[in-house]
Amino acid sequence: MRRSIFLVPVFVAALIAALVPAAAHADGLPVLGVDVGSSGVSSGPEGARYVTIPAGSSTIVERVAQDGGQVLAWRSLPGTFTIPAVAYDGSAGGLSADGTTLVLIEPRTSFPRAATRLLVLGSDSLRPRRLVKLKGDFSFDAVSPDGSWLYLIHYVAPSDPTRYLVQAYDLRGGRLVKAPITDPNEPGEKMRGNPLSRAMSSNGRWAYTLYDGAGATPFVHALDTVARSARCIDLDGVPAGTDLWQLRLVNDAAGRQLVVRDRATPLLLVDLRTMKVRAAGVQAPLSETRDFTPLKLGASGGAFVVLIASAVWMRRKRQRAVD
Repeated sequence: MRRSIFLVPVFVAALIAALVPAAAHADGLPVLGVDVGSSGVSSGPEGARYVTIPAGSSTIVERVAQDGGQVLAWRSLPGTFTIPAVAYDGSAGGLSADGTTLVLIEPRTSFPRAATRLLVLGSDSLRPRRLVKLKGDFSFDAVSPDGSWLYLIHYVAPSDPTRYLVQAYDLRGGRLVKAPITDPNEPGEKMRGNPLSRAMSSNGRWAYTLYDGAGATPFVHALDTVARSARCIDLDGVPAGTDLWQLRLVNDAAGRQLVVRDRATPLLLVDLRTMKVRAAGVQAPLSETRDFTPLKLGASGGAFVVLIASAVWMRRKRQRAVD
């Protein structure tokens, strides 16, 4: 169950969507000004990195060697597309674990949008395989390891970007599965929250996303991209008043648990076998953590930072007045 005990600005995402000018293109997240196209996505330290570059009414997509930066392949695509971001910490997605499929998304210029387009490419040739056209406002969430299933966040409340459903799209059959993916233990619970951080299992099967809970208990959404199922793991151990936007989600070195960090300090541990949560006993060695790609903002991205900073300042000011 979600408990409304956290002093977090629930309305941040809605305000950002309203305040940032439409000219600041972004990817599939429900705000403007967030762009990871230039930093791209890779399959790992040994794999290539994929980036997108806007070119007027076209998009250039490149496969770049991470060692040396050599451009291994490139293609000019009609239309405007970008690498999708999956969380506000700058986590990028779109590349299947087997390295065969790359998914791009059309940048949004407003929230909500009436239609969403995604472009599926072969990662080697960068040749388009399928153009996915959907009625309604969606963002990219994950892709299955073999590239056969696409997972989407469907924003279902025009005035509230924290209300959403998770839906699957069959890339081979070309159809959206109408029934949303829910936790079988909580089938009637509504999904709400802002995606703060993302971690993937080493085989690309599980996508773990840390959500702020939109004013209620923060939680980890564990999406099984093979079985098309999910679990919601409540993080009841997060202290009241925690600045949730500073939390990060990482895998430990052995891949057996998730570490919820408050900045650099481990806060909670999630056992990936049992999905149980416990407090972190000691600080994890630096070798057990990974650095996140910094959040890249577009031309009006400063509004995003100022808005969050102002909300946090006002919250702390009110707290001091009460004390």
